[in-house]
Amino acid sequence: MYKQSLGERMFNVSNASFITLLSLTMLLPFLHIVAKSLSSSEAIANGEVLFWPVGFTLDNFQYILQDSSIWRAFGISVLITVGGTLLNLIATASLAYPASRPEFKAKKLILLMVLFTMIFSAPLIPSFLLIKSLGMIDTLWALVLPGLISAFNFFIMRTFFMNIPSTIIDAARVDGLGEMGILFRIVLPLSKPTLATLGIFYGVAHWNSYQNALYFINDPRLYPLQVKLRQMIVTDELSASQGADAYAMMFSSPEGIQMATIVFATLPILLLYPFLQKYFVKGSMLGSVKE
Repeated sequence: MYKQSLGERMFNVSNASFITLLSLTMLLPFLHIVAKSLSSSEAIANGEVLFWPVGFTLDNFQYILQDSSIWRAFGISVLITVGGTLLNLIATASLAYPASRPEFKAKKLILLMVLFTMIFSAPLIPSFLLIKSLGMIDTLWALVLPGLISAFNFFIMRTFFMNIPSTIIDAARVDGLGEMGILFRIVLPLSKPTLATLGIFYGVAHWNSYQNALYFINDPRLYPLQVKLRQMIVTDELSASQGADAYAMMFSSPEGIQMATIVFATLPILLLYPFLQKYFVKGSMLGSVKE
């Protein structure tokens, strides 16, 4: 039986302690937000809430669930996340597949161009002028198309495609499949772990994104959930269209409503992670090493 040395035991203890402290710095603020979202306005105003609800109430969640503007923003975020992630994966795979094949002569040029965008990002003003010239101001396309292909995700997918045995692709060509058929019927089904991993990356980015909406969206009806949340926190702008009782509550517990909205915006991603965790770990490993 292997016996650890004193140095190894000290390293393991230090490592575990560091990771525990790091995890707490991420978990405790969220627990504080959840506690406030479930606490009464009096307890929040008096500073009595730390990590456990005081004066437990669901009024804050009742308020936001009755607010039609929040549900509209939630629907837009879901549409952008689902539709945008699907388009991201299709576009990334369509570019990464030819760039992974040795017979593709222009792959070095493509790799250089993608690497350039990874090092130097486009400035805001030229990006705005481009979106405006394309007629995408105040459209949901402005929230999806500018980040259609991530350079980091492109290199992960390309590396995985390079690890697929060329004999499989050659056999598919002999059977009469074209390049698009090989990609969608052979390569992508073999790439499910990597697709799930990159789907998480793209999905979380879309769900948490608000800068593009601030720059390119002027119509409040097209605001995604994160912009609506920022609007509530930064400007204290809450909907007052739900009747006298809700209007009075808006002023009696604004911070509780804000915390409940944060929980409401975070919960979908937290619920999604456990189902994709195994693909996330496997896909990261497969896409990171070239054999």
